[in-house]
Amino acid sequence: FAVMALLKQSCCVTGRFSTNHLRLSPRSILHVYTSCLNTSPKSSADREDRKKEVQSQDGPGLQDFISGELSEKSKWAEYRGNLKRQKGERLRLPPWLKTEIPIGKNYNRLKNTLRDLNLHTGNLLKMSSQGYTCTRGCRFCSVKTARQPPPLDPDEPYNTAKAIAAWGLDYVVLTSVDRDDIADGGAEHFAKTVTSLKERNPHILVECLTPDFRGDLSAVEKIALSGLDVYAHNVETVRELQRYVRDPRANFDQSLTVLKHAKQVKPGVLTKTSIMLGLGESDQQIVSTLTELREAGVDCLTLGQYMQPTKRHLKVEEYIPPEKFAHWEKVGNEMGFVYTASGPLVRSSYKAGELNY
Repeated sequence: FAVMALLKQSCCVTGRFSTNHLRLSPRSILHVYTSCLNTSPKSSADREDRKKEVQSQDGPGLQDFISGELSEKSKWAEYRGNLKRQKGERLRLPPWLKTEIPIGKNYNRLKNTLRDLNLHTGNLLKMSSQGYTCTRGCRFCSVKTARQPPPLDPDEPYNTAKAIAAWGLDYVVLTSVDRDDIADGGAEHFAKTVTSLKERNPHILVECLTPDFRGDLSAVEKIALSGLDVYAHNVETVRELQRYVRDPRANFDQSLTVLKHAKQVKPGVLTKTSIMLGLGESDQQIVSTLTELREAGVDCLTLGQYMQPTKRHLKVEEYIPPEKFAHWEKVGNEMGFVYTASGPLVRSSYKAGELNY
């Protein structure tokens, strides 16, 4: 995954998904994304007011996500490099994607808590080079893969909840690699983590970014009924590029079914998905994909630039300029998504907590 970051308050670092990326132990299927919003509990009325406020706005602009030199459009205008890849070419990174990774003052506090609880992070917090292991091999993703990853750590749900409680967070995003080697895809383990979090802090808002569980709807139900607030699952790219981009065991219709079933099981839950741009998709394919997502009842949408993680992975076919991302944000809002975030540095859990405040 490409690594890009900014501070959100004093301790938030962004990565593949733009909130804290806390990769857990090598025995884990879970990694945690935490968004350092304010730490005072919010009432249901406050959250409802926040939803109405967000719905009445156009969504976050590029200026909300980036700062400093990146916002100087004169530098973009001066860029003369190619944005679309020609055969045999590797595109140079345009200026709007160049940024430093800041570290907040709470970095050491988070690091020490993770060490005490035997939880490990990935490249962003530089805690451990070890991370998680996935049973699939999507062509855009550099996560380690294996047919038989290490078994799950039974203490992880408890340790994860304990760590998050120690940080006093209001919003947390839990995500998982695919675990096709486990009967339920790790859904029970995932659900226990959510339950443990809610038991420790009933006010915390939990977003779960899940795999497709091979289309196993009973696994989807375990997560949807675990007490979460947002059910997220990424379709990753437009329908036409699914087989080219994702593992053969994943497909667009299966992902749509996951999102629709989560809403059917728990109608009040917010559903969310993310699309990477720059893989060779056409404008019409994007429009068609967004239309299908809305017809499936998906509430929230994020669109971001695909970044090639290593030379072994899919090349970037096009760098989408910020103005075009702004266009897709407008299109998403006009289509009726409750929340649309679109920008070069936007990732799946971009400003994850805003909709619920």
